[in-house]
Amino acid sequence: MKRMLSGIKPSGQLTLGNYIGALKNFVNYQNDYEMIVFIANLHCITVPQEPAELRKNLKDAIALYLACGLDPERSTIFLQSDVMEHAQLGFIMCCNTYMGELNRMTQFKDKQVKGETNLSGGLYTYPSLMAADILIYDPDYVPVGEDQKQHVELARDLAARFNNRYGEIFKLPEPLVPTVGKRIMSLSDPTKKMSKSDKGDKGCIYLLDDLNVARKKIMSAVTDNFAKVAFDPINQPGVSNLLEIMSVLSGEPIDSIVKRFENSGYGDFKKAVADVVVAELDKIQTRYRDIIASGEVERVLQEGSEKARKIAYKKLMKVQKKIGIEIR
Repeated sequence: MKRMLSGIKPSGQLTLGNYIGALKNFVNYQNDYEMIVFIANLHCITVPQEPAELRKNLKDAIALYLACGLDPERSTIFLQSDVMEHAQLGFIMCCNTYMGELNRMTQFKDKQVKGETNLSGGLYTYPSLMAADILIYDPDYVPVGEDQKQHVELARDLAARFNNRYGEIFKLPEPLVPTVGKRIMSLSDPTKKMSKSDKGDKGCIYLLDDLNVARKKIMSAVTDNFAKVAFDPINQPGVSNLLEIMSVLSGEPIDSIVKRFENSGYGDFKKAVADVVVAELDKIQTRYRDIIASGEVERVLQEGSEKARKIAYKKLMKVQKKIGIEIR
């Protein structure tokens, strides 16, 4: 069975965009692949975090993974920091990453362009750690959003560099980008990705939002003056975004939804989208509350980290022997 790996950085509460772009796909993938899914908590601290809030976000993320349908019997689920081999291989990868490569990475470069100051070394070098996160498990595929392909490409470059220097060590993973729902946009500004880091939250639906709040956000979503339900991401990005959300959550093709609402106004269309979103959130939140109350999170993390550590330790030892730092 082919292996697939991915993770989410829960520096804030998980969003509908996270669910559509990642979690929902993970649930489907676990039927066909050996899934390794981790919470990238080391990546959270590249920028300052409030400890109590971060701790809650981490636990919520695990509970939501499970509530969305990830099955610990079919997927290995764990906290990144529970498998210390990630950080050790991360430093080794950093030592083999060129500064020019890090200078081109999007997150650090964007913050520099915006004039942000006091940027941390961790923010600069985190792509090397992300490469280690991936390569330590030899995955065949890494599901990512379009804006994250750059990280998988760096991992492939580093894997090829290692293999050329030391012999075959790493498998070169392939990025897997979904065709529908790959990038859910902000409800208030559909030219930007839905993000938990946006100022204000009218454009972002959180998986744990109050259902009435989520409905209001959909009903107030930015559309346009065309007064026509059509899938046209260039000229009608707001409507197109709502169509993608509805299609992914309902399973109904976009063309079918467009035809169904071809003679309807935006109000009726938004109400239908809101009904689908609220129904999905209601199911997730019900399961989430049961999981939090059960203590299942702690058990899943312990079992997942034990499984992951066996794979990661074996790979790290092979790397260290190959590069000459292991004398045993």
